Amino acid sequence: MLRFSKDHKLQGVLICVEGIDGSGKSTQLDLLYSWLKSKNLDVILTQWNSSELISQTTKRAKKKNLLSGRTFSILHAVDFADRLERTIIPALKAGFIVLADRYVYTAFARDVAREVDPRWVRNMYGFAIKPDLAVYFDVSAKVSLDRICTNRQPKFYEAGMDLKLSNNPYKSYVLFQNRVIEQYKNMIDEYGLVKIDANETIHQKQQYFRKLVCDVLKKRGIEVKEGENDL
Repeated sequence: MLRFSKDHKLQGVLICVEGIDGSGKSTQLDLLYSWLKSKNLDVILTQWNSSELISQTTKRAKKKNLLSGRTFSILHAVDFADRLERTIIPALKAGFIVLADRYVYTAFARDVAREVDPRWVRNMYGFAIKPDLAVYFDVSAKVSLDRICTNRQPKFYEAGMDLKLSNNPYKSYVLFQNRVIEQYKNMIDEYGLVKIDANETIHQKQQYFRKLVCDVLKKRGIEVKEGENDL
């Protein structure tokens, strides 16, 4: 399997969060972003599937349910390559802290869960740079589903309906997301993802997340002091 062979040598710091939908990772990243900004640090956010080059194509294909596992993977790889070149690397060269809401590990988890060959997926992302910190917010598929259903129903691809695991979207969601979770857990050892229990309170998760980030920043010569009212 492809592994990130070495640390990047750019001036900035790359931090990414991973986890299935409903894990709370985006909320935690937004909180971290606001906190780092309050410390007058240069920081930007980047999201999965957000490249202007390809995101609209992906959205249109999703609406028509046209995507196979490999097509899904290729489109997301093009999106990632564009963001890496246009957003992530320039920001790192400029010394920014880059916060990525999902990184290549999302593709490794979701695409393999869709029965795409793991070596093929990993090789396709061979151009990616290794993040300074990758955090995985761990939550069960059932808890994830309960959280999502407070606002909406599971989406077609989110529920893995393309795989025909079940005609019931709720059952299909749990079956598919369990596959994704299995891949994430395999990557804890393979890529050194740091696991955070997503069942903890927002405060507890943010406290631990900030500690992890501060440790990484300190190694890069960036000291961040927490004030009494930070949390």
